[in-house]
Amino acid sequence: MNKGSRIAVTIAGSIASLIAVALLAGGALALWGDSQKDDDGYLTTNTHQFEAGTRALATDNLDVDLGGADELLETDDLGKVKVSAESRDDKSLFVGIARTSDVEDYLAGVPYTTVDDVDTSPFDADYTRHSGQRHPASPRHAGIWAASNEGDGQQTIDWEIEDGDWSVVVMNADGSLGVDADISAGANVPFLDELGWTAIGSGAFALVIGVGLVALGVRRPRSDDPTGTAPATSPAPAAA
Repeated sequence: MNKGSRIAVTIAGSIASLIAVALLAGGALALWGDSQKDDDGYLTTNTHQFEAGTRALATDNLDVDLGGADELLETDDLGKVKVSAESRDDKSLFVGIARTSDVEDYLAGVPYTTVDDVDTSPFDADYTRHSGQRHPASPRHAGIWAASNEGDGQQTIDWEIEDGDWSVVVMNADGSLGVDADISAGANVPFLDELGWTAIGSGAFALVIGVGLVALGVRRPRSDDPTGTAPATSPAPAAA
């Protein structure tokens, strides 16, 4: 193998090794996530306080693009999303998820607050307030929700993931001003275990290939002489 070929093989081996490390790390992360599921199979965030002086809190548009994976959805392979909320001032609370366009129509002219961004460490939320004067219709009878719940104490919704633009709404059940609630969210991803072990297996295979290619590329070429030395040259005979 000439020098150029050895360099190419070494580079290919290094790239394969980097890919292997990424697969192994991703697999380990997936297995760790699977071990953190609660008794219901959800990976859940910590509970944090969200508050606004308006009549509703709504998430910014949640764009779910499954790439046409309808067959997977029919078997629930893509899991569910859970949102739990509990009023901090003992008010009856409503929690629901609906198409973003339907939420915007429902809250048109209503003073409400959008949660635009959330940082977890330390916790911080960015809000945008939308002005209005209208009192919203009863959320229970809005007829727009894919999943909803209402009542005293902690309220939880479980929603099967679907393609589209979605928004979560948390508000006092009577639509009154001042929403103050402890909220958490979770996801049930049933294939984390399989994904983790598949990634680790693929990563291990890629690592073996990568190390082998690097070893082949850096190996010194063999000499035709097993001793590694050139044969001695006899001196030319002196001229008569």
